[in-house]
Amino acid sequence: MHCPVCGHDCVTDARELLLALPERFAPCPDCTGLVYDKQNPPPDIDAAEPCPSCGKRFIDEVFADVYRVMAAEGDLLGTEPLAAAGTPLVHPGFAMHRPPYLPPRSLVLLSRSVGARAAARLVATVPEVRGVIRAGTGTPGIRDTDAEPETHTLLAGCDVRADVFPTRAGPVVVYKQQSALHVEFPRAHDPKILSLEREIGRHRPRTFVDACSGAGTLGLAAARAGVPRVIANDAWYAAAYWTARNLQVNREFLGIERVTMHQSYDDLRRREVAREPIRVATAAGAQEVEVYQGDLRLLPAVLPAGVDLAALDLFEKADAEKVDRITRAWRTRVGGAIFIP
Repeated sequence: MHCPVCGHDCVTDARELLLALPERFAPCPDCTGLVYDKQNPPPDIDAAEPCPSCGKRFIDEVFADVYRVMAAEGDLLGTEPLAAAGTPLVHPGFAMHRPPYLPPRSLVLLSRSVGARAAARLVATVPEVRGVIRAGTGTPGIRDTDAEPETHTLLAGCDVRADVFPTRAGPVVVYKQQSALHVEFPRAHDPKILSLEREIGRHRPRTFVDACSGAGTLGLAAARAGVPRVIANDAWYAAAYWTARNLQVNREFLGIERVTMHQSYDDLRRREVAREPIRVATAAGAQEVEVYQGDLRLLPAVLPAGVDLAALDLFEKADAEKVDRITRAWRTRVGGAIFIP
């Protein structure tokens, strides 16, 4: 599928991605790799080459290569620990039992230290690096529709990557533009999905609303669990767009025959934060799914009657007064059961 960031076909169907998953980061019999101390600089030795048989390289060797490029470009002094180079985000991410051996273009680097020159060099010379992001001061997204959005900065390459989340009905694949959406590390047992499945078991909803969808994980999990109608919404353009794209990615598992996009990536990006809800995508088949971009406080105007269950995964769950105000307004205007994952 076409990628709106790099223009290549780097978004694949869930089934295709999952079929390749067991061997994706596994070493072949000829692979070797050194484990480095992450709290010290990498040793002063030549960088290991990718395995001549499978083309993979142990993650510590790759990260040592990244560190050396950043030091050569002046982004690091060379005395910092290896971990100071940044955070490795593998593509696809899933719950792993051991450190990965990385194939080409399987690593997105998220770093507060990296500069533009080093980023370009990393994408050009380190085969495993897919994209390089300079981290901003906040978490990508919006805290409120009246607040200024936060983003990271993509310096080089492509930052679109996938995570695989387990559900009782089977995995869901969630693609995201990592400079514009927060990082979620998949676990063997995801607390938010477990919370959703518990609420679905209690209420047996016919219609579920994920009012702050992010890239669509909970909506996809609800559809995977067989909820007949799912409505996902987010005020942030990247969240709404990738929720819609992830319907396409997972459609084979969701009883969906077709997905219709009503807004393009460029359409949404021209209005990064929406208040009045606009329809982004619809999916039809054995299940129905709709995606909106808008302020959750205005979403009730476009919701059908009979919403049984809603997830309000608010950005600032620690603000008890705000959470209470929004949940009370939702109960008054929409009704149904509410949970905060």
